[in-house]
Amino acid sequence: MSSKTNQSALFTLTTVFFFWGFVAASNDILIPVFKEAFNLTQGQSQFVSIAFYISYTVGSLIYMGISLFIGKDLVNKMGYKNGLVLGLVISALGTLLFYPAANSGSYPLMLAGLFTVGLGFSLQQTVANPLAIALGPVKTGSQRLTLAGGINNFGTTIGPLIVSFAIFGTASSGSTNLSIESVKIPYLILGVAFLLVAMLLKFSSLPEHPENQKDSIEDAASSKKSALQYPQLVLGMFAIFLYVGVEVSTAANLPEYMSKELGFAIDEIAPYVSLYWASLMIGRWTGAVQAFTENMSLQKILRFIAPYLAFGVFLLVNAIANHDLTPFYVYGLIILVLIAADMASKGDAARMLLIFSILGICALFVGMLTTGMVSVYAITSVGLFCSTLWPCIFALSVRGLGKHTSQGSSFLIMMIMGGGIISWLQGAVSESIGIQSSYIIGVLCFAYLGFFAWIVKNRYSISAK
Repeated sequence: MSSKTNQSALFTLTTVFFFWGFVAASNDILIPVFKEAFNLTQGQSQFVSIAFYISYTVGSLIYMGISLFIGKDLVNKMGYKNGLVLGLVISALGTLLFYPAANSGSYPLMLAGLFTVGLGFSLQQTVANPLAIALGPVKTGSQRLTLAGGINNFGTTIGPLIVSFAIFGTASSGSTNLSIESVKIPYLILGVAFLLVAMLLKFSSLPEHPENQKDSIEDAASSKKSALQYPQLVLGMFAIFLYVGVEVSTAANLPEYMSKELGFAIDEIAPYVSLYWASLMIGRWTGAVQAFTENMSLQKILRFIAPYLAFGVFLLVNAIANHDLTPFYVYGLIILVLIAADMASKGDAARMLLIFSILGICALFVGMLTTGMVSVYAITSVGLFCSTLWPCIFALSVRGLGKHTSQGSSFLIMMIMGGGIISWLQGAVSESIGIQSSYIIGVLCFAYLGFFAWIVKNRYSISAK
């Protein structure tokens, strides 16, 4: 088992994490463009998100179906590196569909292109998440995944700006008076980027079969034939479902709360939604410090520099968009809570998951019980406490799965659908108890995540050497 992190392979791997964030956030630019260009209703325009996110679940089902058909795990058969390359090629094929879709003015073909890009991402996620964990000691696996997540959030921060500039010639997407054909060039360029990265990965030092995911003596003696026979994975699937749910629903319902309860205009809300997603980047850059260096003195310094560097990226992006930055400076004090929590976690995935889940509950209760900007900052800070939960849950769920790791990863990726379901549930609950009180749904999600952290550490703990 690796005792030292393969830094060069890890940084090569993080390029695919950047693409996931870049494309996912850029979809928000496509929605108003397609709505006007194709004369859609608001509900029809949301098919952009549905087509993209449902592809993750469909991709996981296809992956498992092929594995059953060939009688062997697909990723183990083709190799992890080849799996990433294939996923990138599939995504590149999806971007090619934008060309005939734009020329023919076909909304369904545009959606088919996004769906195909997402299918490629599904395979990439199935491979890349456990691979990031495997490129070094198991104990620091969640930190490496947090580092990759920080690169992902950098993509979510700059993606909308770049795509908006490419389509409109400006960083603002306030106008959608354009020909739908202007969409095809940015996505064709993106497709070329996918293929270039695929070539880079093909000739990189990434392993085809990570050492800690090969058959071990314990695997050979085990009677377990499926990843679903591991309790930590089954519990982790529910945890991923609820984590993605609370992450997405908290942001999705924030505009309704700010406009309906606090009287904000729609154009005034965007920077706060941006701050929420930037909070994920702030938290992940902080949590990734241990993966960046093993020097303890440097870690202590970077633990304070990294979050404020990420916060600076948020301020810069909003300055470019001509937003008033004055209301956001106070958020720098809230970041100190994140730093303290990160230090208290001591790099342990289960401990971090428990501490951050408790802080998430506290933030939502403050958001529900206060008013004005205090409530807004409290709800926004949920992004800070969600930031490192994905890598913690993922690492705890696949730890000890051995040769079943890639299959378990596919099951976890399938549960990303929780983002849509929990958001819908909170919206439905808000119709009965009000939008502010509906954040109790998020509290319940965090409560399960805290339970998962406790039970995995105490009952299904796997030695991390």
